[in-house]
Amino acid sequence: MIQDHNYAPIAVTVDLAIFTVRSGLLQILLIERAEEPFARYWALPGGFVKTEESVANAARRELCEETGLKNLDLHLEQLATYGNPNRDPRMRVISVAHVALIPDLPLPIAGGDAVSARFWPVDELRLNPKTDKEAIPLAFDHTQIVTDAIERVRSKLEYTTLATAFVGEPFSLSEVRRVYEAVWGKAPDLANFRRKLLSTQDFVVPAGGASTSGSKGGRPAALYRRGSAKRLHPPILRSESDND
Repeated sequence: MIQDHNYAPIAVTVDLAIFTVRSGLLQILLIERAEEPFARYWALPGGFVKTEESVANAARRELCEETGLKNLDLHLEQLATYGNPNRDPRMRVISVAHVALIPDLPLPIAGGDAVSARFWPVDELRLNPKTDKEAIPLAFDHTQIVTDAIERVRSKLEYTTLATAFVGEPFSLSEVRRVYEAVWGKAPDLANFRRKLLSTQDFVVPAGGASTSGSKGGRPAALYRRGSAKRLHPPILRSESDND
């Protein structure tokens, strides 16, 4: 085997894009960095992978250390690998980014090298600095990671039943639709939405009874519970959405 000792050292990090829905808005967990580079910038929780740990274990450790969120039954999905040679001014760093959309998250508590930690409504970040003069600058290349992660969680609602995890049982279809509106930034077309939810076997199951809360004209709304289905077929496409 040919050995070449001229390679520059490379470090591996993890970054975590953790989303939830709060106050009817899609929000993302960010930390304020205490140290250079990018001291006092907002950033995704994350850090270096230790030599003795896996990438997955590093992601969970960093989340716990920097935000206090631990012992959570969460599924971290790998988003992408980011390896621009200039993404970190310290050295060549390759980041394995993870994403999750999780209901009922507790408030974070900053720790480790984080000054503070909080959930940010994604609309407040103004992620396009070319058009949004009040864009909040994020550390490293985290604007790109967050942009990619938002697209991933929005697409997950197209083909999974995840939205029902964000409403308390029993629920109306209008409540589920508001979750879609929060994540997508616009509401699905009402008629298509109802048809697809009710035609997908075990997406929702009747709970019996009805509620007038939030229903138009006070008409009772049927109540449902979560079904056993995990995937939607056919999917609910954002291209079919409106802004009503």
